[in-house]
Amino acid sequence: MTENQEKKCHAIIHAHAVAAAAGNAVPVPGLGVATDMLCMTAMAMSLCAVFGGSITQEAAKVLAIASLKNSMLKQPIKVLSKELSKFIPLLGQVVAPGISVVMIEAAGWTLAKELEAKARQVAAND
Repeated sequence: MTENQEKKCHAIIHAHAVAAAAGNAVPVPGLGVATDMLCMTAMAMSLCAVFGGSITQEAAKVLAIASLKNSMLKQPIKVLSKELSKFIPLLGQVVAPGISVVMIEAAGWTLAKELEAKARQVAAND
């Protein structure tokens, strides 16, 4: 990954993680997962463009689901804590966004590395 690509990825991933955190601050269980999906889908489309590709919204949803599923399986306690914390007034509005940022950042960097690898593979085949 070039330095320019890394800077662009950092900006994209961080911006989407912050947006997901804002959605997770709303104390409604389940809304956080929907917010995370929406942010990950938009992030996938933006990250794909960094590596010279374009992707449909449906394909981005598939990538988002796979990335989030991967992160959730690696961090099941965080996911459970995030959603359960919303049942506790005020605490949930602090805990859920923090956990969401960590999860979205991790999933975003995983996705960026996968997209970079695919871009290299396509370039090598051309």
